[in-house]
Amino acid sequence: MAKKKDTVAKDLSTEEKIKAAAKKLFTQKGFAATKTRDIAEEAGINLALLNYYFRSKEKLFELVMRENLSLFVGVLLEDIKNTPRSFEEQMNFLVGRYIDMLLENPDLPFFILNLIQSGHFQTDDQGNPVLKEITQLRAEFLKYAMEQMEQGKIKKIHPLHLMANMMSMIIFPFIASSILMARSGITDRKEFERLMIERKKLIPQWMKEMVEIR
Repeated sequence: MAKKKDTVAKDLSTEEKIKAAAKKLFTQKGFAATKTRDIAEEAGINLALLNYYFRSKEKLFELVMRENLSLFVGVLLEDIKNTPRSFEEQMNFLVGRYIDMLLENPDLPFFILNLIQSGHFQTDDQGNPVLKEITQLRAEFLKYAMEQMEQGKIKKIHPLHLMANMMSMIIFPFIASSILMARSGITDRKEFERLMIERKKLIPQWMKEMVEIR
C-alpha cells in the first residue's frame, strides 16, 4: 500500500514540475516560441515522459492558462464581493490587477479569444468552473455599476459600455503588442511593459471622465 502511495505522490510531483516549467517558458518566450523539448529540459525530464503526461503543447498550454485564470478570477471575485470601494477605487483595483496578470501571462488574451471564438463563453458556463467564475465576476461588476448609478454616484449609462471600454483598454494593447511596438518604434519589450504599467493609472482616469464621478 505504501508503495502505491509513493507512486501517486511521485506522479503528482512530476506533473506539477511539468506545469511549472511550462508556465515559466510560456511567460518568458510565448506559446509559439516554446518547444515541448524546452519544457522537458526545464522540468528535468525526458520528452517521452512529458508526452506521457500531456499529449500536446496545446493541451499543456490550455491547462496552465486555465489554472492561472481560475486563480486570478477567484481571488478577484472574492475581493469585489467583500471589499467596499468607491467607483474610482474599484477601477484602480480592477485595472491594476488585470494589467499585472497580463504582464505575467502575455499569451492569456489569445487563450481567452480562442475560448470566445469557439463559443465556450456562451455554452460552457455551467460545465466549466473557470468560465463559470468569469460569468460570476462579470455579473458582480454589472451589479456594482448599477448600484453606483442608482445611488447617483456615477452617470447613468448602460453598464455594458463600462465593461467593454475598460476591458478593451486593458486587453487590446497586449493583443496588438507587436503591431503597436513596430508602429511606435519600440524595440525593447521592457519599454512596452513600462508603458502598460503607466496605463494602470491612466485607464481609471479615462473611466472616471467617462462616467462623470460625482
